[in-house]
Amino acid sequence: QAEDGIRDSVASRGLGDVYKRQIMTYTFIGGKNREEFPEFEELFKLVESQMGYLPNAYLAMAEKPELLNSFSGLISSVFKNSEIDLETKQLIALASSLSAGCKYCQSHTSHGAERAGADTEKIADILKYSTSEKYSEKERAVLDLAFLSGLSPNGAKKENFDKLLEFFSKDQILEIVSVIAAFGFLNRWNDTLGTVMEDEPKNFVTNELVPKGWDKF
Repeated sequence: QAEDGIRDSVASRGLGDVYKRQIMTYTFIGGKNREEFPEFEELFKLVESQMGYLPNAYLAMAEKPELLNSFSGLISSVFKNSEIDLETKQLIALASSLSAGCKYCQSHTSHGAERAGADTEKIADILKYSTSEKYSEKERAVLDLAFLSGLSPNGAKKENFDKLLEFFSKDQILEIVSVIAAFGFLNRWNDTLGTVMEDEPKNFVTNELVPKGWDKF
């Protein structure tokens, strides 16, 4: 672990790893202070109210204003109130991020699932969802697709959608896919830039999931 706050690209791949943080050093190419983006302060405060912190990913995107404006519109649409509850959406995002291998997004979505109402035992059980008593058949059908879709190449099959149609409408399924697709972008954005994990999700993983054996998966 480098003392300048930049993650070591090999040693820091575990989800339970502790990351050191230094202001304005939150990606492999540095970063700017929040105060340098006054035009986004209203958005930043909204995101903080929803997530409990401001993700470094937003600060990195703020250097490309059109990108952040477009992304914030997309993610708002994906996570708005709908027939698919927020807890399920966060678990979908966590499953696809686990398959993709993005530790940054895994920390965010596990923390987000807990904030949305999922108990920590259920979150810690997600890699054994197919046998865990914490997950219903309906949730297993959703996570089947989420885990397969996070792979490269994509592992989704028609039979996954046939199973989903037993529980969901077409509109609901498209909403499920929208979560997976949005995190396809976030997984690549954050893993490629080496975005540093913030204290809140890092502490959640360290204090709540690691003691339940998370690092053993």
